[in-house]
Amino acid sequence: MPALLEPPARGVRIIELWALYCAYCETNLRAVAELSAADAGVQAVTVNTDRNASAAAVLQRLRSAQATGVPARAYAGASVQRLNYLIDPRWGGEMPHTVVLHADGTRRSASGTLTAERLKALVEGPKEGPKEGPRP
Repeated sequence: MPALLEPPARGVRIIELWALYCAYCETNLRAVAELSAADAGVQAVTVNTDRNASAAAVLQRLRSAQATGVPARAYAGASVQRLNYLIDPRWGGEMPHTVVLHADGTRRSASGTLTAERLKALVEGPKEGPKEGPRP
């Protein structure tokens, strides 16, 4: 978990949290995979949050979303709420959930379906105004 949450040396890291039961997650998996493939400054990792999901089911969903080229992780252990909190203390567990870590230590997150514009805003950040600060 610490390595996953470490800000990247440059660019951004997108952590895409998803679940097998989530109807909208495949859209986000595809969007993140496409952006990661198109932009060398974007690292992406998918994290399946289902407790006890079979590897076959997870891989099938990643294939369906054309996201098998993105590093994939899965929750393990009994403390799902603790893992959720470590990834994003403001997150209530709704799916899908996207966390973007910037090289400068700032982070942005959003729940729900990603449009191209919404993903771009998370990656680039607002043109003006304060950024969400580094994690405590």
